Amino acid sequence: MGFFSWIVFGALAGWAANLIVGGKQRRPQGCLLSVLVGVVGAALGGLLYRATTGEEKTFGFDFASFGVAVLGAVLLLAVLRLATRR
Repeated sequence: MGFFSWIVFGALAGWAANLIVGGKQRRPQGCLLSVLVGVVGAALGGLLYRATTGEEKTFGFDFASFGVAVLGAVLLLAVLRLATRR
């Protein structure tokens, strides 16, 4: 994927993760933060996928890659929210 594709993919994954983790107390986050959470979450999800399955995940615009990216972003947001609550 190209640079622009990573930004779009990261924004979508970050937005979806914020919807999942947020619940009733969902804090709106800006576009830049959504992209950052999505891209870092995609990298985290790729690392977790590789650690659990032993095979490398190549990211493209498909549902499996989106699921891995959203899962990583959800984990990232959950850890960040737990850390900032205290």
